[in-house]
Amino acid sequence: MSSERNLEATETSLAARLFSGNAYRRVFVHGFAQNNRCIGPFAQLIAGSEGLLAVDAPGHGNSAEHASASITQGAELLCATAGPAQYIGYSMGGRLSLQAAISHPELVSSLVLIGATAGIQDTAERTDRRQWDYEQAELLESLGIEQFLQMWLDQPLFRGLPDAARFHKEREENTAEALAASLRLAGTGSMIPLWDHLQQITCPVLVLTGINDARYSEIAERLVAGIGNNATHRVIADAGHAAHLEQPESTAETVLSFLDPPSH
Repeated sequence: MSSERNLEATETSLAARLFSGNAYRRVFVHGFAQNNRCIGPFAQLIAGSEGLLAVDAPGHGNSAEHASASITQGAELLCATAGPAQYIGYSMGGRLSLQAAISHPELVSSLVLIGATAGIQDTAERTDRRQWDYEQAELLESLGIEQFLQMWLDQPLFRGLPDAARFHKEREENTAEALAASLRLAGTGSMIPLWDHLQQITCPVLVLTGINDARYSEIAERLVAGIGNNATHRVIADAGHAAHLEQPESTAETVLSFLDPPSH
């Protein structure tokens, strides 16, 4: 049976959880308002004998001390924590992993993006999103973590999540203060767009979206076009934004066939 081990955060690294022994080949980064315990069956499915390091993103879980990190700074912390590996990122974790692949291509051997974006190019749209992020941060601070999470998970984006994959208890281990800082400093509105840098990515890239997530499926096609021939878009049936939580088996199968293609 596979084991798990917790790794503490330091001034220059993030907290993490190691699946399957003492080594790893793969790294997973969660989405906003989650932590490294919000991964469910998907963790063991992709860990296998290779091992998996599930990271607490800046401002989340036991990486709350890094709440002031931007996406660029967060990617530096991620790379310092994980080193050379196959990187898998969901939503906010996808943005961190994408930045890592651009900033440190020597460390990212393969990249999997689940429901992710390269930021917002349009200046006015980005300003509007930054304002929304700030409003959500203020709401989080005024409502508290429990009430805010109920509202957050009621968004259409997450309505496909089964109860077991909502991870209410695990999400409530985060703090309102740290999550609010993450929204303000690492939200999509504050992120420096990466669209003009996608051609710098040289590793193989798999972009995954759920078939019910039309918005991010459109973004996925733009990502693939921007990255080039080394990128592929795959769609997961009967899934929305969090395909790895809604359909862990089929998502893991798709990811593993990409990371470890059968030899001929």
